[in-house]
Amino acid sequence: MNILRAKEIMESAESVDVRYNGKQVMIQHVDEKTEMARIYLRAHPEQEQSVPLRMLQEG
Repeated sequence: MNILRAKEIMESAESVDVRYNGKQVMIQHVDEKTEMARIYLRAHPEQEQSVPLRMLQEG
């Protein structure tokens, strides 16, 4: 996923289907310098992690 799209999704009021390793996640923060995203699983919001943006897939 590219940086601009990840930021759009993060700031959107709508729920967008984003997946990491096949699991639905929410984007909490996007770091443009490192091209990393802070995410958490929708089913487990307490389990935050940082992942490369390129590993996120929409839809």
